Amino acid sequence: RAGLDTVARAFAEFTDLKLGFLRGHSTRVAELAVDAAEALGCSRSESSEVRAAGLFHDLGRVSVPNGIWEKPGPLSAGEWERVRLHPYYTQRVLERSSALAPLALTAGSHHERLDGSGYHRAATAAQLSVGARLLAAADAYDAITHDRPYRPARPIGEARRALRELVRGGMLDRR
Repeated sequence: RAGLDTVARAFAEFTDLKLGFLRGHSTRVAELAVDAAEALGCSRSESSEVRAAGLFHDLGRVSVPNGIWEKPGPLSAGEWERVRLHPYYTQRVLERSSALAPLALTAGSHHERLDGSGYHRAATAAQLSVGARLLAAADAYDAITHDRPYRPARPIGEARRALRELVRGGMLDRR
């Protein structure tokens, strides 16, 4: 498992280097998700898989041009479609390796929502593992609390309120 963690961290750092505002994002998401997994009582193996999937989760970002990610205003329909496909590319890349394939679905589900409003598959609660649910919440929280080209970071209290709203709306898992 130590080898997998080393590879996953290297991929996370590579992915996050694509855009300056993402520096550390994948590591933060992985750590938030693994902390939540441990708090839920997940096994050491499950927590390790959540960590690795979190480190790999944004690998598909490299398939989207920086000009789209760095755009300060609304995206066009075509740009939004490119963004919506980055989890698909994460999943496809990981599926190509027998060692990484077990992480592909979880890593590629980080923008899915329990009510089917997420992307890229519009998966619903029954289709989402605990790990995928944890990554979705961790990714949302980290995105809210860090600057993006289209908005500044929000304080932790606001981020917590935003996550509670997503839970109340049926998008994120209450646990």
